[in-house]
Amino acid sequence: MSQPEIKFTKLFINNEFVDSVSGKTFPTINPCTEEVICEISEGDKADIDLAVAAARQAFKRGSVWRTMDASHRGRLLNKFADLIERDIEYLSQLETLDNGKPVVNSKGDIEFSIKCVRYFAGVADKIHGNTLPIDGNFFSLTRKEPVGVCGQIVPWNYPIVMLCWKWATALCAGCTVVLKPSELTSLTALYIASLAKEAGFPPGVVNVVPGYGSIAGAALAEHMDVDKIAFTGSTVVGKLIQAACAKSNLKRCTLELGGKSPLVVFDDCGDLDAAVKICHDSVFENMGQCCCAATRTFVQAGIYDEFVSKAVELARQRKVGSPWEDVDQGPQVDKKSHEKVLGMIQSGIEEGAKLECGGARHGDKGYFIQPTVFSGVKDDMRIAKEEIFGPVQSIFKFETMEDVIERVNNTTYGLAAGVLTKNIDNALTFATAVEAGSVWVNCYLANMPQTPFGGYKQSGYGRELGPEGALEYVENKTITIAVPQKNS
Repeated sequence: MSQPEIKFTKLFINNEFVDSVSGKTFPTINPCTEEVICEISEGDKADIDLAVAAARQAFKRGSVWRTMDASHRGRLLNKFADLIERDIEYLSQLETLDNGKPVVNSKGDIEFSIKCVRYFAGVADKIHGNTLPIDGNFFSLTRKEPVGVCGQIVPWNYPIVMLCWKWATALCAGCTVVLKPSELTSLTALYIASLAKEAGFPPGVVNVVPGYGSIAGAALAEHMDVDKIAFTGSTVVGKLIQAACAKSNLKRCTLELGGKSPLVVFDDCGDLDAAVKICHDSVFENMGQCCCAATRTFVQAGIYDEFVSKAVELARQRKVGSPWEDVDQGPQVDKKSHEKVLGMIQSGIEEGAKLECGGARHGDKGYFIQPTVFSGVKDDMRIAKEEIFGPVQSIFKFETMEDVIERVNNTTYGLAAGVLTKNIDNALTFATAVEAGSVWVNCYLANMPQTPFGGYKQSGYGRELGPEGALEYVENKTITIAVPQKNS
């Protein structure tokens, strides 16, 4: 398959592609070849200021956007989804080139993204307040109003998915946005910005400023004329974002951060082969670069040895190679991530976990890593406590429900969890006891446009998707009017 044409590399501000104020650019790297794909305009504080000013103008009272019917916003989102669907083949190739995930997975990501946009297109004219039966001679109501100008900072692991999650929720609520994509994967965000213009969104409603997090991202988080920040990424950076929001104008902030999610397999799971496959897919998805990957696989003692044997066999069958071919796994996104994962694998070996398979780089070019499985993992090991963000499965042994609940909750994270069992008591006991924002029973990674997603503890706060997703982008105003006489 030939490399897709690169069509847009400049900043997108006020419905136009423009050079950065400084004229600087930065390279984006092909993770398969370690070679430069192209240079992209590098945004900094001056460019963020311009983008925020455009978004503020678009949000001004009386503007085309502010006076547009909510149902019309929904139609624009559906048109936007149509255009993404029209260009799905090109976008799949562009995403794979920049990110490294197998092209079939890129296409699956985009199909899911389209569903999310269409869901929130339907939500646009269903965000409403209520009338309130308050005491006295008053008529009282609540009104849902868009927050305003929203800064959105998205990661590199699911570039198109994260963009669509955030744009769809903000735009259906009537906000305007300034997006800072990851400097590692900016190409699809810029192309999709052109589709937003083609769909008919007015100038300034969506803006895209590629750049580095410590410069462009920080400028967005600290900006005094931004009303809200939505960030998806690491917990370390999430804390910096939250502090910047507080220290600037106390802007609203939602954070979807890291995870160390458990998937618990009871000996009454039924079909062991199916359980092994669910666990395999839950950790190796997207080369392990998934915030809610089930990187802690807890298996009950009675089936532990057989489970490990089957898990190792499945990992060894996993095809690693060029994402343009029929493979299960492409490269990690960049050199830094590649080296971090290999370092975490080495720590597992040094701390006494049993390396069952993998454990090294794959090939001599590109950021590929062998699918890796550890058994005999203890709760105090680094691979048990820290995010790995790579194709590494850690398998723990447990004895009882009480034991496993204590252990899975003994973490600073709380993004997701899963349990495999045919016993309804086990399923309900675990689901209600585990401290996580999403709990999947006899499945995993079952995120849907209709299901709210977000974390407990240091996995962040706020929710994306579902009915709650749009409500993160509105203010709730109470209006109370004195009347001569109230009648029921």
